[in-house]
This record gives sequence, structure tokens and C-alpha cells, in this order.
Amino acid sequence: MDKINFSTPSGFPEFLPGEKRLEQHLMDTIRHVYESYGFTPIETPAVERLEVLQAKGNQGDNIIYGLQPILPSNRQAERDEAGKGDTGSEARALKFDQTVPLAAYIARHLNDLQFPFARYQMDLVFRGERAKDGRYRQFRQCDIDVVGRKELSLLYDAQMPAIIAEIFSQINIGEFLIRINNRKVLTGFFSSLGVSPDRIKVCINIIDTLEKVGVTKVLAGLATQGLSPAQSQQVIDFINIKGDVDRVLTALNEFATDLPNAEQFKLGIEELTTVINGVRNLGVPADRYCIDLSIARGLDYYTGTVYETTLIGHEALGSICSGGRYEELVGTFIGESMPGVGISIGLTRLIYRLLKANILQPLAATPTQVMVLNLQEDLMPIYLKVSQQLRQAGIKVVTAFDKRPLKKQFALADKQGITFCVVIGEDEAVNKQCILKNMINGEQVVVSIDALANEVKQRFG
Repeated sequence: MDKINFSTPSGFPEFLPGEKRLEQHLMDTIRHVYESYGFTPIETPAVERLEVLQAKGNQGDNIIYGLQPILPSNRQAERDEAGKGDTGSEARALKFDQTVPLAAYIARHLNDLQFPFARYQMDLVFRGERAKDGRYRQFRQCDIDVVGRKELSLLYDAQMPAIIAEIFSQINIGEFLIRINNRKVLTGFFSSLGVSPDRIKVCINIIDTLEKVGVTKVLAGLATQGLSPAQSQQVIDFINIKGDVDRVLTALNEFATDLPNAEQFKLGIEELTTVINGVRNLGVPADRYCIDLSIARGLDYYTGTVYETTLIGHEALGSICSGGRYEELVGTFIGESMPGVGISIGLTRLIYRLLKANILQPLAATPTQVMVLNLQEDLMPIYLKVSQQLRQAGIKVVTAFDKRPLKKQFALADKQGITFCVVIGEDEAVNKQCILKNMINGEQVVVSIDALANEVKQRFG
């Protein structure tokens, strides 16, 4: 028999227990904040029809994983027949994000949902990217979106930075900055320069790469779209407008007075002002957000507000949370105006980056708080009873079923990060007592078995 290569496929991560527990802890935090703002969970299939995923074009540079049936060689005819149906409208693929599948989900359940519809989803997505440092082909996204029928208040856009700020403050990853822009501002600005509509999106995508490629390459890219050196420099000067939000808004309004055909530009400023005022009224600290005219988000379905969040001092990590408003995505499927706004946290990538930067650490390998040790096999009924009493009190417990030297059992508990060990020998059993040992500081106390659960809970605070 040939040797099986059981190594992990390139770009498909797996977590050790402490890393997985960290992921679950972060998901619990994110879920709590999402639900506190009224978002409800849904689930969409990992697999969608290919034409659904390509409804707005293959977004950005995403490489979609298609699916084909694989049958044993002795079922060749059946395999050929199965493959015939997976073409055209029956072709299937793994979802590369959760926003496009959400649009299809809403279209499928239009009459079952209440609008505005606010959902969250924390699922795996798949992209055929070149596997490299911190970038995976399979990763978990933690998304929220609000979708309305016909219209959607811009206060939903304002709410997104408040949610982002609350999540990252609770995770306690240090200082961060939520960068806000409006694509109508960018679209209107390029339009006023005389750039044709079919080239504006390309130009916006070019400036969106500024932080990655630098000014020189951005200027070169704009030149390929027919912009003169003077026009290109105007673009650079424009997106480099900096300062607090009021100063930037003032500068934008001043710009608007001198720009020709500035209707789209002015609408973008109006929307951006409404969002910023909403963010301020929601109590987001002023040092947590800013207006950054250089961000645009690469996905073509964004039409208004856009967000990117960066970690101060670790800007090289890139955006740790992003999103924006879209007007036409859901309508692609049902022919109705259904605007939406959402954000996404690429949790798998975020965890990798934060662990590598030593901003976060893996949790203990086990959630177990207490280990009940095994000193005598004949005392196992007591060990089991004590373990259940602790569990019924809400304490996470593991029972040592295998009798080993006491020193080895202590070492095993310590290695797994278990805080307390319960020791019951013959004398303790007779007296209905136990020894509770703190594995962190070595402290030992004698406790009655009946009072053990309360003692443990008090020591955990």
C-alpha cells in the first residue's frame, strides 16, 4: 500500500486546542456584541450555485473553488452521468464570502423575513488564493449586515463603527482606528475630473492599493486610465486630506464649491456627514475613528459608506475589520431596490496576525478548571460523585480514571493549565473531606466534600 500523505493541504489551517479555544472565546465576544445590537443568526450553505456567486462578477481577485463529483473508477458511467448536471445553472462552488450568499438567501426567503433584516453569520468561506503568511484558502468570517426594502437609514451605517469599537475594546487588542469614507465622494471627484464612468471604478480600485504599492505605482496606474500627470497629482492631493473629522468635512465642502458637475460628490459628503454625526452620537471615542479618503474597498458592490479598521502600531497587519454599504446586490436577484450595509471580521486571519505579533496568546489547552485525582481504585465511586457535584455547580471537571503516581497526575494537570486538583485518599474519604490544591501557587487547603463546590467557586471569584 502506498504511503498516504496526511499533511495539511496548503492554505487550509487547523488549530491546536489552545488556539481553537481562543477562536471560540473571540467568537463568543463578537456574538454577544452583535446580539446586543439586535442582530440574529442565520446559516447559508457552504455551496452555492456558481452563477449566484458570480452575480456581480467575480469580486476583486477572488478565485472561486468549483465542485465536481468524484466517484470510484468502478462507477465510471455513473460518474460521467453525474458530471453532466453540474454545468450551466447547476454548476456549484464554495462561497468566497458571505455577502453574496446573503443576497441570494434574502431573495429565497423574501416573504419569511421582517425588514430591515439584521443578521449575523460566523462561517467558513473559501478562496483559491496563493497560500502565504496569514492568508488562507479556508477562513472564518464573522459578518453582520442590515438589509432594507426600498430604503435603509444611514444611521445603520453609523452603527457599524460603534459595533467595531465595542468588539475590539472588549477583545483588548490595543489601540485601533476605524477609517471611514464614502465611495460617492470618490466617484464624484473622479467624475468632476472628466474621467469616464467606465474607468472610474478602475481608478478607485487603483487608489485603494495606495498603502500596499505606494504613490509611484498609483500614479502609474492612474496614467493607464488616461489621467494626465496634473490630474493624477490632484487625486493624490485629494486623498491625502487629513485631520479630525470636522476639518476633513470642511475641506470637502470647500472642494465642492469649486468642482464642476459635483452633484454626486456633494451627495457623498452629505451621507458621510450624517454617518459621522451618528457615530459621534453613539458615543464612539473621537480617537477611535477618522475620515480616510484613500479607502474604497475593492469589491465592486460597495456604493456608499466604506470602513477599514487598523491596529495602531501594527498597520502592516492590514485591515482587521472592513465593510460598507451596497445598493444593488440583493436587487440583482429580485429586481427590487434593497440597500444594505455590513461589516466583516476575517477571524482566522486576525487570530494568526495577533498571535504572531504577540498581541494575543493561546488559551489553556483545556477548559477544565478542576481535576479529581485517582489515588485508589476502590474510591472511584467517591471520585465520580464529587466530579458530578462540581459539574452541577457549573464547574468544568475532569476525573482521572487511570491510577498513576500522584506526582504524574499533578504534572498532567499543570501541563494542561488546570487550576485546581482535588485529592481524596483513604483518610479524606473516611472524614468526608478532600485536599484542594491550587496548581498556580501550590497552596493546599482541607475542605469538606459538601463545601467543595462553593470553595472552588469563591476562589475563581
